[in-house]
Amino acid sequence: MKYKKIDAKSYAKANFTGIWAANLTPFDEGLRFDEQAFRDNLRHWIVDLKLGGVFIAGKQAEFFSMSIAERKRMMALAVEVASDCGPRPQSAPAAIVTSCSDTNLDVVLDLAKYSQDIGADYVIVHSPVLHFGADTHETIFEYYRYLSEQLDIGIAMWNHPDCGYVMSPELCARIAELPNIVAIKYSTDKEKYTQLTQLAGEKIQISNPDEDEWLNNMQELGWKLYLCSTPPFLLQSKADQRVNEYTTLALKGQFKEARAVNDSLNSVRDAFKKSKPKGKPQAHAKYWQELLGQHGGSVRRPLLQLTAEEKVMIKKAFESSGLRV
Repeated sequence: MKYKKIDAKSYAKANFTGIWAANLTPFDEGLRFDEQAFRDNLRHWIVDLKLGGVFIAGKQAEFFSMSIAERKRMMALAVEVASDCGPRPQSAPAAIVTSCSDTNLDVVLDLAKYSQDIGADYVIVHSPVLHFGADTHETIFEYYRYLSEQLDIGIAMWNHPDCGYVMSPELCARIAELPNIVAIKYSTDKEKYTQLTQLAGEKIQISNPDEDEWLNNMQELGWKLYLCSTPPFLLQSKADQRVNEYTTLALKGQFKEARAVNDSLNSVRDAFKKSKPKGKPQAHAKYWQELLGQHGGSVRRPLLQLTAEEKVMIKKAFESSGLRV
């Protein structure tokens, strides 16, 4: 590890910053994990798009359809590629946060300890899925307290409605007191994440995955981390890096200039959102990736593939978006 457990919070405050994307997993025609395609995509995101880091093996990556061995292999490859890419001009090497989320706590700990061993920068663990109306606040606090006790690596919380509940800002702030809790991906409404920023913004990095609000959150809340999903590599190309551009301007305090660049992306955002078939987010994003020249591929069951008609519609939207490739 690059830091001691006692220094996890300060290390994350200085380094868990910038734009982070969550990977999609390229599967080949036989639905096998395509390692070379994954390497190629990672190198593009790190070298060409200059992302601050990559969120590996999360929901977008279809971790729920992958074996533990596949998830570990993906994590190891990500750390290897990030290291091989080395420092970028005037920038640190890209960092890796591995998603160790699972309904089985033993699996979570196994993946997290493996991440420590291979040199990942941080781990992220979504809050437990609770089915039986347990004492939610105490159950969740104890869950993260136990993880914090067992692990040395910096831990990011992750809460989203798929877990069956939304954690309160007060609960998140209580968990943020634990020594190696360093961040949260808080997939909730602005009122809640604004309150959490007021309660715990000095202790941990706080982020929300909504790209539409990233500029506002930098300006209004002073955020330095965009820990999101796929927009950093779906709304950008090597030739058109407007997400990077408005982020850099905003972090320099040049918000008027940042707003102009941000607003110019509205046609791209609209095309992407309006072309998304209901219930097929990963399949849609992977095909959009292919239109950008990245590796996409199929999705695994239980997810559904795109139809030929849906691909035609998506391609038309892409071509009309104004995104330069």
